[in-house]
Amino acid sequence: MLERDIERYLVAEVRKRGGEAYKFTSPAMRGVADRLVVMPGVVWFVELKTPTGELTPLQERFRDRMLQLEQRHIVLRSKEEVDRWLRCL
Repeated sequence: MLERDIERYLVAEVRKRGGEAYKFTSPAMRGVADRLVVMPGVVWFVELKTPTGELTPLQERFRDRMLQLEQRHIVLRSKEEVDRWLRCL
């Protein structure tokens, strides 16, 4: 499965649940998460990867900084992981 397939699935499932999954890009800062998921009362930075995909060093730094700032960050690697994560929100 391709990363874009997981991303499309995430966007559709978040919208079904009343949220938004904004495409998050920052020209001045590489490594930011793929999506900014906004659900009622909570915001998550979501990085999408294939099951074998690895975070780049810049993505790792972004993740670590978000966690340091006490922000929610997750890496999702399949449609099943998307489903499990959304059930917990």
